[in-house]
Amino acid sequence: MISMHKIFRRLIVFSILLQLLIACPLQAFAESEEAIFAGGCFWCLEHDLEKLDGVVSAESGYSGGDLINPTYQDHSGHQEVVKVVFDSDIISYKDLLKQYWVNIDPFDNNGQFCDRGYSYKPVIFTSNQEQKRDAKESQETISVGLNIPLEQLKVDIVESKVFWLAENYHQDFAVKNPLKYNFYRSSCGRDNRLKKVWGEYKY
Repeated sequence: MISMHKIFRRLIVFSILLQLLIACPLQAFAESEEAIFAGGCFWCLEHDLEKLDGVVSAESGYSGGDLINPTYQDHSGHQEVVKVVFDSDIISYKDLLKQYWVNIDPFDNNGQFCDRGYSYKPVIFTSNQEQKRDAKESQETISVGLNIPLEQLKVDIVESKVFWLAENYHQDFAVKNPLKYNFYRSSCGRDNRLKKVWGEYKY
């Protein structure tokens, strides 16, 4: 027969577990992975990717360089990047790559759209051999789909380096500042160029 003391202890444990489940969203217990992409202005790439089903979060930041604690004023050697945390049960890394490609100009490694310079070049940062393989395969698929030589695609595929989170005012910029964001995106010619490059392209 179970003693009252044991029953009481079990009730306490159950109560603690219940509180943890309430405090922590179920999503926190799901399998999630990370991907890091550079594709011009991080405001735009963040906004394009964070609305996808299966994307848990997208954060703007800096990566690729050696400068410690980069800032918007000084991130020499880094690209503006977006770190995407995604639920691989809902969206795979391969599908995320597809969305990345059609939201950049793959022919321009001197910047993206109206933003010029090294910090705006397109880069796929891979964190393991599987991501590296998938990224290279996606590049080959694009080459075949657009019927162009592989070397015409100017997107680098490199190993991930430290991701530095950008300043708070850059996070969710499109949501916090819709008028400024839409004006910037339109005047930069991003969507017009994307339409010209990709048209009705389908994987």
